[in-house]
Amino acid sequence: MAREMFRNIGLVARAGSEQALYSLRQLVHFLQQRGCHIIVEKALLNELGDMGLQGGTRKQLGQSCDLVIVVGGDGSLLGAARTFAGFDVPLLGINRGRLGFLTDILPSELETRVGQVLDGEFTTEYRFLMDMEVRRGGAAIGHGSALNDVVLLSGDSVHMIEFELFIDGLFVYKQRSDGLIISTPTGSTAYALSGGGPIMHPRLDAIVLVPMNPHTLTSRPLVVDGNSDIRIRVTTHKLHPLVSCDGQDGVRVQLDDEIRISKKPQRLKLLHPPGHDFYEACRSKLGWSNRLGDG
Repeated sequence: MAREMFRNIGLVARAGSEQALYSLRQLVHFLQQRGCHIIVEKALLNELGDMGLQGGTRKQLGQSCDLVIVVGGDGSLLGAARTFAGFDVPLLGINRGRLGFLTDILPSELETRVGQVLDGEFTTEYRFLMDMEVRRGGAAIGHGSALNDVVLLSGDSVHMIEFELFIDGLFVYKQRSDGLIISTPTGSTAYALSGGGPIMHPRLDAIVLVPMNPHTLTSRPLVVDGNSDIRIRVTTHKLHPLVSCDGQDGVRVQLDDEIRISKKPQRLKLLHPPGHDFYEACRSKLGWSNRLGDG
């Protein structure tokens, strides 16, 4: 039954990474032995060589696959999430990066762990993304989506920026700072954490706003409902701050521009092999201590 559930499997990977390509080739051979129909992201076909594989765009993978396996780091999965969340196709991550909060299968466990998932042994986790839109004079001039965070920052300048924050139509504060991180629970262990934000469990329906080096010592991270309508009005005169989604190329904003942030209607469906534990991931990735007597 599980094999029928995952008949068509899409493969994407971090381009240009020999480690990722090595695991991708290993994965292809394993899936072929399992009798799976494989569709590889078209951009990877040349790097894989002559393996006789079917290629497709990410849109085509999203439309035709029952499962997409991402080989790379968390950044690779972030990029895949922004594409595939709109297709309701589950993602499974194999870690060829550093931390691996999202890509939690180790290369040494590839066949065992992927085999378990194909046999129906997995847990499903849903993560929400955020939509971002920049409006100028009532017209949209830029937009993006983020699984981790939307970040407003000063860009190339060393000067502080000024902005006003509104949540659900209510004025919250006017702030002078180096910027603001608006993070999902998924992103709370990324950039927001380095900025002093709290770690939020992935199941929380919440958004955290983390000021970056604010001018006042009383500014602290603010956690709000995940369905909040967040609006930021830029009040900086001479500077042209940058707003970016998941660290991608951003949009330059100027005086009186409005940044709108809200929850994306579609969610990311993330699969984990048996034994996945968020707190164990925090212990191993963030260096938390084990229990007494465990070393």
